[in-house]
Order: sequence, then C-alpha cells, then structure tokens
Amino acid sequence: MAMVAVLFPISDSEPKLEAAALEELASLGITSVALLRDSSVAGLVLEGWAFDARDVERAARAVAGTRDGARTLRPIAQMSVSTADAHGGRTDAKGEGQ
Repeated sequence: MAMVAVLFPISDSEPKLEAAALEELASLGITSVALLRDSSVAGLVLEGWAFDARDVERAARAVAGTRDGARTLRPIAQMSVSTADAHGGRTDAKGEGQ
C-alpha cells in the first residue's frame, strides 16, 4: 500500500476533481482520497492497497496537472495508536490500568 499527499496553491475557486482524474486515480489503484485546504493551499491525500509508490508522480499529475508550486509528500512513518498499556490492559484518563 502506498500513500502520498499532493499539495498545490489554489485560486479563489474551490479545488475539484474532474471525472478523468478520478478514473486515472482508480487505474493506479487509489481507493481513498481526502481533500484538505486552507485559504491558500489545497492538499489531497491519496492511498490504496494496489497503489504503487512508483506511480506517485503520475497520481500527482492526475490531480494537480502541471500547476506551478505543486509538491508531493511521501510518508516516512506510519503507525497505529492504541489505548492499551504495555501489559495489554486499557489505561484510563488518570493513567491507571483497568
């Protein structure tokens, strides 16, 4: 499974994904897309079980085109977070095992 974030500057209009871009993402094995933005930058988090890290640039072009300033961020670590303590029990808000 691969994941990538594509960041690009936006104009006053809302960023949107065209049908052709979604078809390209699906053909690359991407099954999940999250769209994020603030007032000047939009970001898409793309991931999928069949998505290959060798296709990151192709996926970025599908969503950002040739926009100047588009950047891709690749994960350097991914982990799960749990409330279980080291002994397999749960920990309450005070840090006491239950």
